[in-house]
Amino acid sequence: MGKQYWNAGNMLYPIPAVMISCGKIDEKPNIITVAWAGTVCSSPAMVSISIRPERYSHDIIKETGEFVINLTTRKLLRACDYCGVKSGRDVDKFKEMKLTPLKSQKIDAPGIEESPVNIECKVTEIKPLGSHDMFIAEVVGVSIDEEYLDEKGKFHLNDTGLVTYSHGEYFTLGEKVGSFGYSVRKKDKKRR
Repeated sequence: MGKQYWNAGNMLYPIPAVMISCGKIDEKPNIITVAWAGTVCSSPAMVSISIRPERYSHDIIKETGEFVINLTTRKLLRACDYCGVKSGRDVDKFKEMKLTPLKSQKIDAPGIEESPVNIECKVTEIKPLGSHDMFIAEVVGVSIDEEYLDEKGKFHLNDTGLVTYSHGEYFTLGEKVGSFGYSVRKKDKKRR
């Protein structure tokens, strides 16, 4: 077997499927599903999302300069998909999907109560890239669902049923096959 060479395209999969909530004060909030989201810096904590300029949420985020990244779980998958194919111009996605707006602590945009993690973000830069504009943002706060905290206060994110997107399909996280640094960790040696 050999390899075929294809034209340039985005084949960096899997990626997180997240719901971005946004809104203007005194207007109904909106949700857009984004698969092009990621970490861009750890100190300060910064993320990016990429949205097509014609999307309803694009102008809301551009005008307000804020949004919330809501991690998606298996339980939220139907809502996640719906929010990616329906426009907030036509429907109230919170109402249609029976989702609860969660008051944010540091920004006006609401999170989604049913999501296990809500990442509050303030836009620092908008980069037009072609089909999408990239919103680079600083993380200003994070809310987590206490259901996934153990008695020592450790957050078990991987127990939430997180969903990824790969080449047009959704998947949950699978079997753990390692942890960061395992390849260089010294093995416990039994003493005689």
